[in-house]
Amino acid sequence: MVAATIRTILSQFYPDHVGEQFDVIATMLRRQAPKVETMLRDAKEELLAFAEFPPPAHWRQLWSTNPLERVNKEIEHRTNVAGIFPNPEALLRLAGAVLIEQHDEWAASDRRYFSETSVTLLKTKTNPNEGQVNPPELMTA
Repeated sequence: MVAATIRTILSQFYPDHVGEQFDVIATMLRRQAPKVETMLRDAKEELLAFAEFPPPAHWRQLWSTNPLERVNKEIEHRTNVAGIFPNPEALLRLAGAVLIEQHDEWAASDRRYFSETSVTLLKTKTNPNEGQVNPPELMTA
């Protein structure tokens, strides 16, 4: 029940609504779960950091751990193939090479994690509501 309540914070469509919902939920949890309320308020800055990005262009990517999981799986695959490493530095060199390869792939690929349009919004962000779409359009994005 508490997790579902907290998820309502992340389901808001606009940055100012995210902050308002956070305050509503934290206040609501004060009576039933005071430790959770304290934990939420202590972590507010980290929890709501995604709201600084243009909604919803980056939000879905920021919430997802899929790219991280894919990179970790590739590192695991490569280390399993190698089997035994003579020293910890050899393992770090292999993991570093995988990360460099992934970086180069993301930099040169036609298919990017963040579109050029959404990155442009980040670079030229002057109005916090600029670039927002209405909630129904978000569902088709």
